[in-house]
Amino acid sequence: MAWLVTGGAGYIGSHVVRALAAAGLDTVVLDDLSTGRRDFVPTNVSFVRGSITDAELLASVFHQHSLDGVIHLAGYKYAGESVSNPLVTFHQNVTGTVILLSAMATAGVNRIVFSSSAAVYGTPTVDRVTEDTVTNPQTPYGETKLIGEWLMRDMGVATGLRHTSLRYFNVVGSGTDDVVDTSPHNLLPLVFDAVMDGRDPKIFGDDYPTLDGTCVRDYVHVSDVADAHVSAATVLMNGGPLEPVYNLGGGTGTSVREILTAVKTITGIEFEPEVRPRRNGDPARVVADGSRASRDLGWAQRHSVESMVASAWSARKARS
Repeated sequence: MAWLVTGGAGYIGSHVVRALAAAGLDTVVLDDLSTGRRDFVPTNVSFVRGSITDAELLASVFHQHSLDGVIHLAGYKYAGESVSNPLVTFHQNVTGTVILLSAMATAGVNRIVFSSSAAVYGTPTVDRVTEDTVTNPQTPYGETKLIGEWLMRDMGVATGLRHTSLRYFNVVGSGTDDVVDTSPHNLLPLVFDAVMDGRDPKIFGDDYPTLDGTCVRDYVHVSDVADAHVSAATVLMNGGPLEPVYNLGGGTGTSVREILTAVKTITGIEFEPEVRPRRNGDPARVVADGSRASRDLGWAQRHSVESMVASAWSARKARS
């Protein structure tokens, strides 16, 4: 028996695959490699190249492999670009999830851990976001993640699907030098690109009502996020109860300037951030309450800001 990891060749997904292996759980990876990388998948893991929108391929995967459940990370993950590509976003994230759930129902596989996002909250009006905070997604990407959660809920009612959804906040770091965050939209890759090219990284707004005037976000290490998936899958296998959704956040928050200070310390590269005007829609502070995940999944923020940056920098240098 094994767990199917959709999107398992991606930055987060490949960490999930490694965490499952460390827990003694076999995996099958399905990824179309549109953003994932084949070399991110360990050579001893079964790999299928293809999309969750391919119903025939999914049927074949479920027929050929005996599966305990699915960890569903595949999808179009660029929130900003989803505004100009809503149809692509909905096709990948909603239609693809419908096709996946249909294949699961046909095959009698009734456990799933769904990769959701803090984007379902939009711009929160509270300092600490709980799972009961009003959802108000402000991008097609955030909307598709919320619809994905609804699909899990509705299939739970209709078929008894056992499920939970994990709402990530800002995922950073690396658990191995073999895997690096290559997203052109994430903070640390952008900062590393700048300092390695001799450019000063940018800060968008330094006049927010925070301690140092820059935006505060909840950064979580990718290995801690991966471990939460393993915990959720294990509870589902053991028949234990889970809430429909969990926040994965550290609960304190780190400012953009604090992140850049850590980058200076870890890399040893001197720079002076270039301050630009605020970007529209950027809230001053978004921090998660992860106590529910701590209670049920043993979730904890096990990495300091410095260790998160150091692990990301180590992986980036190894890939340079």
